[in-house]
Amino acid sequence: MSGLEDKSQSIPHYHGHRERLRGRFREAGADALADYELLELLLFRVLPRRDVKPLAKALIDRFGSFAEVLAAPEALMCEVPGIGDTVATELKVVFAAAQRIAQGEIRKRPVLSSWSSVINYCRTTMAFSDKEQFRVLFLDKKNTVIADEVQQTGTVDHTPVYPREIVKRALELSATALILVHNHPSGDPTPSRADIQMTKAIIDVARPLGITVHDHIVVGKDGHASFRGLKLL
Repeated sequence: MSGLEDKSQSIPHYHGHRERLRGRFREAGADALADYELLELLLFRVLPRRDVKPLAKALIDRFGSFAEVLAAPEALMCEVPGIGDTVATELKVVFAAAQRIAQGEIRKRPVLSSWSSVINYCRTTMAFSDKEQFRVLFLDKKNTVIADEVQQTGTVDHTPVYPREIVKRALELSATALILVHNHPSGDPTPSRADIQMTKAIIDVARPLGITVHDHIVVGKDGHASFRGLKLL
C-alpha cells in the first residue's frame, strides 16, 4: 500500500462533508441550509475532530429548530448525549450575539418608524424561552428606546406584573412612553384575559402621569400578537 493511500485512509470521512457544507454556505447563503446544517457549521469550530451531523440532528430533534436550540437553557442542552458545558456555552454565545445585533437595530432609532426591527428583537430575545418574561421598552419624547429591561421572570405560564413598579421605573428614567412585551412559552401568542386585564391596569396607572403605552406585544414560537393591531388598546 502506498504512502498516498495510507494518508487518504487516515483522513476522517466527515472532512469532505465539512468543506462542501462551508462551500454551500459561502455560495448560496444560510437560506440554502437546513437548520441542522447551520448548526453543524457552529459545531465544527468547537468539535473539530468529530462528526457533528448526528449531534446537530439530535439537538434539532430535541428542541425543534435552530432558534430553539440556541435559546434552550444550557442545562437542557447538556442533557443531549455528546453536549457538554463547552459546546453549550459556545451556542449560548452565538445566541447572545444574535440578541445584541437585534437590540442594536432598535437603539437610538424612533421605534414607531422601525417597527419590524422591534418585532424581530422581541422574537429573538423571548419567543423561544421556556419561562414567561415580562419586558418593557422605555421610550423618550422622540420614541427612541432609552432602556430595555426585563421586569419579571415567572413560570411556564405566569409572570407576576406590578403596574406601579413599571410606572415608577418609567418616571425614574424620564420615559414618556412604553412598549410592553411578554412571551408565551406555549407558542401561541394569543393574548389571554389576564394579559388584557394586566395591560389595562398599567395604562390606568400610567395615563394620569403623562406616560403612554404604545403597544403590548406577545411573542411565541408560532408568531406574535400586537394589542394595538388587535384593537385591544
